[in-house]
Amino acid sequence: VQLQASGGGLVQAGGSLRLSCARSGRITGIWTMGWYRQAPGKQRELVATITVAGRPNYADSVEGRFVISRDIAKNEVYLQMNSLRYEDTAVYYCNVASKTSGNYWGQGTLVTVSS
Repeated sequence: VQLQASGGGLVQAGGSLRLSCARSGRITGIWTMGWYRQAPGKQRELVATITVAGRPNYADSVEGRFVISRDIAKNEVYLQMNSLRYEDTAVYYCNVASKTSGNYWGQGTLVTVSS
């Protein structure tokens, strides 16, 4: 199984980016798909997750600015990031959590927000 994240880059504060994560390979018992991030010197933290049924969950820091979505048929999950702030700068990792086989992680994509 591989998770390929893309869409990161450099953006000015207030701007937008859309991250995509494509999954190859089969995962059974998927519980959630989502995004985590890790800023320099900080621990990895949850950004947003979404269940197979489409129920989203957001960190307080991104609620109202980020939107997570998924395309089950394409095995992809997306993160639309709006009104980006300097503190959103981090490496963003896509994640799939399975009830039967644990967590799967992508390689990360760097988002840099200039102030």
